[in-house]
Amino acid sequence: MTTATQTLPTAPGTAAKKPAGGGRLRALRRNRLALTGGIIAAVFVLAALFAPLFAPYDPAQPDFGNVLAEPSWAHWLGTDDLGRDQLSRIVYGARASMQVGLVAVVLAFVIGVPLGLLAGYYGRLTDSAVSRLTDTMLAFPFLVLAVGLAAILGPSLTNATIAIGISQIPAVIRITRAETLRLKHVDYVGAAIVNGGGDGTVLFRHILPNATSALIVQATVGIPAAIIGEALLSFLGLGVQPPAPSLGVMLSGAQSFLAPAPWLAVFPGLAVVAATLAFNLLGDGLRDVLDPRGGTR
Repeated sequence: MTTATQTLPTAPGTAAKKPAGGGRLRALRRNRLALTGGIIAAVFVLAALFAPLFAPYDPAQPDFGNVLAEPSWAHWLGTDDLGRDQLSRIVYGARASMQVGLVAVVLAFVIGVPLGLLAGYYGRLTDSAVSRLTDTMLAFPFLVLAVGLAAILGPSLTNATIAIGISQIPAVIRITRAETLRLKHVDYVGAAIVNGGGDGTVLFRHILPNATSALIVQATVGIPAAIIGEALLSFLGLGVQPPAPSLGVMLSGAQSFLAPAPWLAVFPGLAVVAATLAFNLLGDGLRDVLDPRGGTR
């Protein structure tokens, strides 16, 4: 007697899913550029969290006997025009950059994700109102909008963070809206509605969790943009105020010493490049692993 093997139907939406858990982690580890970016990003985050442990000197303490000292064993990255250790100031400057990068992205997500969900799910007047607001903000380039808002709010690290966070809201709204428009038509969302699920249940139990991959990728794109934004605002005098250390403040102060002490501009500039490149590489790797539509096939 022959026994037939019956194939169970696959749940809607599961066929195209990427490997979960360990499979995704292994795929990310195989991406050498993403792994390198992740390691460098982790170093910056650790330096920001434990700046007093990594900084060999007080970043605000002048040493007039070592003004514009070249890189040496005593001062690995040299000193500035007041004799302050460059390595210590870069470490503390990375703390300001990471603070702005993370807090600004969180602020953008707190405001942008709910607006994107509402616009994509309800459509019509809600979608029209949110989309017009988004289009108006997108009419201004990101950095131009951030500079304008920071100028209105006043120069400080907190105001720079708020300005950069608000400037990133339109991108978050568009990503969330697009994911909501795509997900609200899949079978499991329809099944949840038929089974009596309310709008809150559908949005926060079915749509938002399945949009998380795209939002994580957007976050890794937003952090380097915020780092560059903070450096620019501080460079223009709209962010961190001297003598507090910031990569932008250091680059601004280095303008007068490019010939006699080029290291004053080179090392903070390399720190900005390394931080932004690291998060961009990490974001590309996460996109390949988490987002089937954006990753390599």
